[in-house]
Amino acid sequence: MHFSVATLLTIAPLLALSSPVPQSPRATIPLSRRSNLYREDGSLDLAVLRGQLSRTTAKIMRGFRTYNRNTGERHPLQPDETSNDSASKRAVGKDSLTDGSEQLWYGTISVGTPAVTYTVDFDTGSSDLFLPSSSCGSTCSGHTAYKSSSSSTSKSLGKKFSLSYGDGSTVSGDQFKDTVKIAGLTAKSQTLGSATQYSDGFSSANFPADGLMGMGFQSISEYNAPPVFQTLVSGGQTSSGVFAFKLDESGSELTLGGLNSALYSGTPVYSKVTQQGYWQINFDSLKVGGSSVVGTTSAIVDSGTTLVIGSTAGVKAFYKKIPGSKDASSTVGAGFYTFPCSATIPSVSFTIGGKNLPMSASSVNFGPVSEGSSDCVGSIVADSSIGSQFWILGDAFMRNYYTVRIKTQRSKSID
Repeated sequence: MHFSVATLLTIAPLLALSSPVPQSPRATIPLSRRSNLYREDGSLDLAVLRGQLSRTTAKIMRGFRTYNRNTGERHPLQPDETSNDSASKRAVGKDSLTDGSEQLWYGTISVGTPAVTYTVDFDTGSSDLFLPSSSCGSTCSGHTAYKSSSSSTSKSLGKKFSLSYGDGSTVSGDQFKDTVKIAGLTAKSQTLGSATQYSDGFSSANFPADGLMGMGFQSISEYNAPPVFQTLVSGGQTSSGVFAFKLDESGSELTLGGLNSALYSGTPVYSKVTQQGYWQINFDSLKVGGSSVVGTTSAIVDSGTTLVIGSTAGVKAFYKKIPGSKDASSTVGAGFYTFPCSATIPSVSFTIGGKNLPMSASSVNFGPVSEGSSDCVGSIVADSSIGSQFWILGDAFMRNYYTVRIKTQRSKSID
């Protein structure tokens, strides 16, 4: 069975939405927050911040290559990796989310029969579910392990998988099918990865969740298999193809199959997903103090990315409007900028669907470079390898809004 779908990204002010967003019953997953981006003194851990940028670059580039392998077509946004500027290298159910390392929003799922509970990072910038295997050994110490032999619904697919990230983190192992439950919803025969190797980047000290659950499209799945949410929808577990994120200091949640009307207010902004794979849209402009510094550009909205990542020229033009800003490539890392912590940041907004969507000053200012420093690091950074083609709107943007993903079934064919 194949579905032809129309996809939309809806953005509403945090705090009900009108049609066409479904107001049906929902399942909710609370999301927890833990961060190692900051040191005990409140300053930024610059190595973690640089790692987040390289990790994101590698994840997106890997997704482009996977899209090509799965579809036989080159993704329209994929940069030329042979160029000098490219990287060669991340009913309704409701679940609570936690932000770890300023890059993870994690909650609980259960897998297998009998069911075992795991914590997973919910990532809209990838499409696969993986968990640490019981045979993983010391590299998975501190995580809850998936033991396929203990689950009566587990089935080996006889396939391997391997994922690598720009910060050196890797995950590899074997593919299985098993029953996955999330907030009372059941995905039967769900493809997942049982990792026999976690690198240090996925150790419990660096990666608080047990595993990761991608919420992108099948076309960027390393397994070339339906992601969990797609399985829930096709299996009739949700009354609508909607999921939504609220990412905040507290009360964060992922809602499946509908919306939590208590979390937003005002008029929603609808933006068509221009290319399936990632949650890809167009923004009309980036404005600082009411002046446009970047024009119409493609953007990927990604819960697995802490930063807002853009083109070298666009980010440079942005910081020219921020008082006292300076290029911090030699001190913080390539693509980063700093400005005085005491600076008054002009209004910053992305125009999407014809409406200006502001970022709060606190989401633009990531915090001091070091203990006692008067310079703070900006959350909008440049990356020449992917930013020349598109921007990535990560948590720094998403935290300002209730973001809703919609898959609307148009037609169905059976073969």
